[in-house]
Amino acid sequence: MRISRRSVLRAAGVRLALPLLEAMRPAFAATAEPPRRLLAICNNLGLLAAGFFPAAAGRGYTLSPYLQHLAAFRDDFTVFSGVSHPDVDGSHNSEVCFLTAAPHPANGGFRNTISLDQFLAEHIGVKTRFSSLTLGVNVAKAQRSLSWTGGGVMIPCEDSAAAVYRKLFLQGSAAEIERQIERLRLGQSIMDAVAGQAGKLSAELDGEDRARLEQYLTGVRELERRLVLAQAWERKPKPVTAAREPIDPADPRAYLAKVKLMYEVSRLAFETDSTRLITLFLDSVNSPAIDVDGIAITDGYHNLSHHGKNDSKLKQLEAIDHMHMKHLADLLGQLRAASLLDSSMVLYGSNFGDANRHTTTDMPVVFAGGGFRHGQHLAFPGERNYPLPNLFLSIIERMGIEAKTFACATGTMRGLALKA
Repeated sequence: MRISRRSVLRAAGVRLALPLLEAMRPAFAATAEPPRRLLAICNNLGLLAAGFFPAAAGRGYTLSPYLQHLAAFRDDFTVFSGVSHPDVDGSHNSEVCFLTAAPHPANGGFRNTISLDQFLAEHIGVKTRFSSLTLGVNVAKAQRSLSWTGGGVMIPCEDSAAAVYRKLFLQGSAAEIERQIERLRLGQSIMDAVAGQAGKLSAELDGEDRARLEQYLTGVRELERRLVLAQAWERKPKPVTAAREPIDPADPRAYLAKVKLMYEVSRLAFETDSTRLITLFLDSVNSPAIDVDGIAITDGYHNLSHHGKNDSKLKQLEAIDHMHMKHLADLLGQLRAASLLDSSMVLYGSNFGDANRHTTTDMPVVFAGGGFRHGQHLAFPGERNYPLPNLFLSIIERMGIEAKTFACATGTMRGLALKA
């Protein structure tokens, strides 16, 4: 039987710094099998279809120009074509639905739903110091993210690799730890007051207002749970790493260098089991003319994406796309070298199938690792796209979580099986 620290506090009617009881230990318990992990990456300007999608389907397909960079991992990834989120439209607004598949994000009154990483965090987040990490590159502050709570609240991105490193590995002094625990307790007491007052208000409401308030209270309860877990981890020593703290580039033009750093800290987070769930939002829309080795980029990334088949713009976009695939290959290599690739699922894709026309169908998606039988191009009819949330359901099942559906999934991903 598991009990929470919160349950003990309520029963005792006091607020004490309780010891870690045996009934609380599942949060720290070791597992017999290697833990499953997920890193989900979205580039909100996508990739040029001509360079990304293979011409043939199946296992004997020829790698496309972009996928050539992943040749060393051919048997470790699956490439998809003809997949999308049903009813997700709304041009650039679609980026916030990459991991939620919530329909019609541009409509008035739109409220996002829970993202894949946060759905998983509700089940396995207690097993690590950080239930999840929400990262970004060149992200417009507090405006965009891939991670959304069950109450439809955005979780802001951390856009500093150095800050992530410090969060993972730098231990504060004893006094700093106690101050942080006190701050967490204060936050928890505020949540108590808010939840109590809102509960009284609920009795006076009906219909839509009551449902809206209950959604809010769900978010409060989730925050309470995270505050309790954060307190438990504060006195547990952080892991040690030989890797040095990264230096964040100050210039947003160093977009690709920032991507590389975020990949590296993500690998460190997995390697030390600090978290098992990471999202990384590559905000290409919010990026200027970025630095790319071997070619001069003359225009902002967003403007380049509206290439209108201009040869110069296409050439620059191709160079950027190739660098994205090179960095992805480096990430997969790091995970393999750390013996993490077979237990870590890496999802790379975009909300746009064609950023030039703002289409949200035929999304470019690569899915690597996780112990699946890869080495294939799963092609679905372009005129009748297959639901990408089916892949999300396969990921959920691979995490050992029982779920009949997620978002608009109709089942698990057809053609994707586990290794024998």
